[in-house]
Amino acid sequence: MHRPALSVVIPCYNEEATLPLLHARVSAAAFAAVGADHEIVLVNDGSRDDSWAVMQALATADCHVVAINLSRNHGHQLALTAGLDLCSGQQILIIDADLQDPPELLTEMRAVMARDGADVVYAVRRQRAGETWFKKATAAAFYRVLDRVTDTPIPLDTGDFRLMTRRALDALLALPEQARFIRGMVAWVGFRQVPFPYDRAERHAGETNYPLAKMIRLALDAVTGFSTAPLRWASHLSVILAGCSLLLLFYIAFGYFSGGRVQGWTSTMLVVVVLSAIQMFVLGMIGEYLGRLYIEAKRRPLYLVADIAGVAHGRATLGFQAEATRIPDAQVASEAPAG
Repeated sequence: MHRPALSVVIPCYNEEATLPLLHARVSAAAFAAVGADHEIVLVNDGSRDDSWAVMQALATADCHVVAINLSRNHGHQLALTAGLDLCSGQQILIIDADLQDPPELLTEMRAVMARDGADVVYAVRRQRAGETWFKKATAAAFYRVLDRVTDTPIPLDTGDFRLMTRRALDALLALPEQARFIRGMVAWVGFRQVPFPYDRAERHAGETNYPLAKMIRLALDAVTGFSTAPLRWASHLSVILAGCSLLLLFYIAFGYFSGGRVQGWTSTMLVVVVLSAIQMFVLGMIGEYLGRLYIEAKRRPLYLVADIAGVAHGRATLGFQAEATRIPDAQVASEAPAG
C-alpha cells in the first residue's frame, strides 16, 4: 500500500460555507510542505446541509481529496476516529474545519517535529480570537480541573490540532474504546511529544458545533475515560458523612439521657435533603461509569461509513465500511429500453 508523506484529517459537520476556502488553504499548505505526495481526508459527520455534495465535488476536481460520508451523525470524536482510521499518510495533521486553526502552520510544525525528533507536535493556544469570555473561562477551568483529577498528564489549553507520526497514530488506533477523548488518548500513548504555541483565529463561517451540552458531555468522557477520581471522591465522602452521622447520634443520645428536648425539625429535614442530594450525585457518578461499561461490552463498530468519494487506502479497522450501492444486473436489464 502506498503511503503518502502526509494525510490531513478534517471532521466536518454542516461546513458547506467553509469547505471551498478550507480546501484551498489546506491544499496550499500541503503542497508547500510535501509537494503532491499528500491526501486530504474530509469526513462528513451526518451534515444536514450540502456539505457532502461539496465534498464529492472537491474529490472529483482534486485527486488528493478523499471524502468519507458517515451513515449518520456520530459526533466529532468518532468522526475524527474514522478519518484517522482510513488515512494512510506517514505524517498525519489533525485540524478542524472551521479554520480557527491555521493550516499554514503545517510547515513550521513539521520543522519542529524533525528538529526535536518528536512523534507528536501538539498546538497550544496562546490567544483565542472571536470567543466569548464564558467559553474562554470554562475552557481554562476544564483543562486545569482535568489536569488535577486524571492519572494521565494532558497538556493545558490544547485541542485536537496536532501533527503525528504514523507509529504514534498506529498506537492510538490500538485503543478501541467508544467514549473517546482523543487529545487525552494521544497523551496516554506517550512517545516524544512537544508543544507548538500559536494564536487561534476566529471561526471563518457558521456557528460552533460544540454548544454547552456537547462540551459537558466531552468533559464527562474526559474525566471518566482517564480517571477514577469521582469514584474515590464518593468513597471519601461516604466516610465523612458516616462520621457526621455518628456525631449526630451522640448529640441525640446526650439530649435524650440529659432529659432535654432535641430541637431542630428544620435542621433535621435540611440534613435529610442534603444527604439525599449527595446520594443521588454519587449514584449518578456510578451510573456514568456503569453506562460506559455497558456500551463497551456491546463491542459495536465505532463508526459506519456509507460512501467514499476518491481513493482511500486505509482499512476500517475500528469501524464498518458499507459496500457501494450497486443495481443488480437483472434489474438493469429489465429497466433497459426494448429493441
